[in-house]
Amino acid sequence: MTATYLDHAATTLVRDEVLAAYGEDLRRLGNPSSVHGPGREARRVLEESRESIAADLGAHPTEVIFTAGGTEADNLAVVGTFHAAVAGTATRRAVAISTVEHPAVLDAAHWLGSAQGAEVTELGVDEQGVLDLDALTAYLAVAGERTAVVALMWANNETGAVQPIPQVAAACAAAGVPVHSDAVQAVGHLPVDFAASGLTTLALSGHKLGAPVGTGALLARRDAALQPVLHGGGQERGIRSGTLDAAGARALAIAVRIAVAEQAAEHARLTTLRDRLQAGVLAAVPDAVVRSAGADRLPGHLLMTFPGTDADAVLFGLDAAGIAASSGSACTAGVTQPSHVLLAMGADQRTARSAVRFTLGWTSTDADVDHALATLPAVLERARAAGRVGAR
Repeated sequence: MTATYLDHAATTLVRDEVLAAYGEDLRRLGNPSSVHGPGREARRVLEESRESIAADLGAHPTEVIFTAGGTEADNLAVVGTFHAAVAGTATRRAVAISTVEHPAVLDAAHWLGSAQGAEVTELGVDEQGVLDLDALTAYLAVAGERTAVVALMWANNETGAVQPIPQVAAACAAAGVPVHSDAVQAVGHLPVDFAASGLTTLALSGHKLGAPVGTGALLARRDAALQPVLHGGGQERGIRSGTLDAAGARALAIAVRIAVAEQAAEHARLTTLRDRLQAGVLAAVPDAVVRSAGADRLPGHLLMTFPGTDADAVLFGLDAAGIAASSGSACTAGVTQPSHVLLAMGADQRTARSAVRFTLGWTSTDADVDHALATLPAVLERARAAGRVGAR
């Protein structure tokens, strides 16, 4: 059994308050679209949850569209906005994303390119993994009038680097271009105010916050033009059809409420833990490199590369010692590949393959950091030895 869990960016433990409410609502009979008493009660739970999420994230309740998670929300935003733009004017067929997007945005955009004839542009980042604003400005000057949507994540899931969302939203607004942000890693860890952000759409996921897998939402401005990706009963402003999950909505709302209420205190606590882990690793492994160290980072994220190692060997060694970490995004079907984020930041293939991500969350403790620091040096030495043998 894993004793130390350092992979909270992949998923985190369901909170006790959320579990209790979720279990209660799973036993509640009634479809929120039904007009009888049980249906109306389910609708009440759903709408109160919508209002709660809106209040906590600076949105209007009508701007909260429930989804099955962050990937669906990202696809709905990118694909739905593109289709609406093309329907409105056939000249808006361009899509711009950053080179460090999560696969939910990256693959959705490139599917539009291969299957829908979209003109896809990937905007570069600097060595810290932060978007090049000059590149965005130059892009909008040339292609703004034909761009359907720009997508930029709020904070990177691998490095934790925080992106300049206000500046990007302002630049896109001036060019008349909708802008989407995958805020799956940001919500609950950074202050998020949808109205003040200037964004057109924003995605969040429940299982990163202490809600069950399968819960999430897309915040979409009331004037956002979106075409549905799913077709059916016309729920959620006609944008996301399907029987609404009242239990999941309540679970998500409670998780968001707790995370937002604790955000400032948790930011300070997790930053302290992260910095102690980082300093301890660097003291024991001087050639380790902290990625995005010069950027504003999420408090619980630490991505490091270890020369002479392969991440798989390190992760297996840590796992054998009861420590769970990762090599980057968990949304790649379990297939380990060089981090596209690090490659975009200028790292070579070998370096990208040596990346290990430690992410802390609401259950993380000093004991977790102690265990990692006591275990990692020996694990790295064994991984390096295996690498030297394999290279002969």
